[in-house]
Amino acid sequence: MPMRAPKESGSWTWDLDDVAEPGLESVLEIAGRMSAVLEAHALLAPDSLEWDWSIAGKGVLNVSCRLNIRARPLGDPALPDRLRACRPTGNPQADIGGILVLGSGAWFDANGVRHEEYRLVELLVNSNELGTWAELSVFHDVWGQCDFRGEPQPIIHANNAPRLASALRELDQVLGVAAEPGEPTYYGRAEGYGLGAPDLIDGLGPDLTDAAPG
Repeated sequence: MPMRAPKESGSWTWDLDDVAEPGLESVLEIAGRMSAVLEAHALLAPDSLEWDWSIAGKGVLNVSCRLNIRARPLGDPALPDRLRACRPTGNPQADIGGILVLGSGAWFDANGVRHEEYRLVELLVNSNELGTWAELSVFHDVWGQCDFRGEPQPIIHANNAPRLASALRELDQVLGVAAEPGEPTYYGRAEGYGLGAPDLIDGLGPDLTDAAPG
């Protein structure tokens, strides 16, 4: 089974201020278009949404919500009102900024066998006073040239990384904006449409398992 890091091993961000309207309806529409691309590449089949509540000028409240959507499309015109109906009592001015789209995706092992993995990729679409943007993050070691133990995995990399790269390129086209690589973490860094190659010593990459338990 792949290992999952507690922080992303790679992320990509799209600045959507010039191509999307602010607000929840726009966030869900963007999330729907992006999810359709990810689902076509077997990377994310949405089954639930998570979000926090915030008040302009005061920040995020200590309240989170989750809604199972199953077969409900993200473009359902009734969905925004369903999310707003979860607004915490006592905070009538609270609003939804970002939506995290969760579900399962497929990865392929060295024998080409397909496996389903929950939260294989995570999609966040956000709209607040700072702007409108989307972020795709990956946490598992199936996308890298080495696993988190530092062992090279050329077949697993070849079975999975090209699908991620194809999806990222298609998302650029769908959104009309080029993705920008996110900040590197201890577990990896985005470079182009994939993860940056690790520094090898005696044919091995860095062992990250001390901080990335399986």
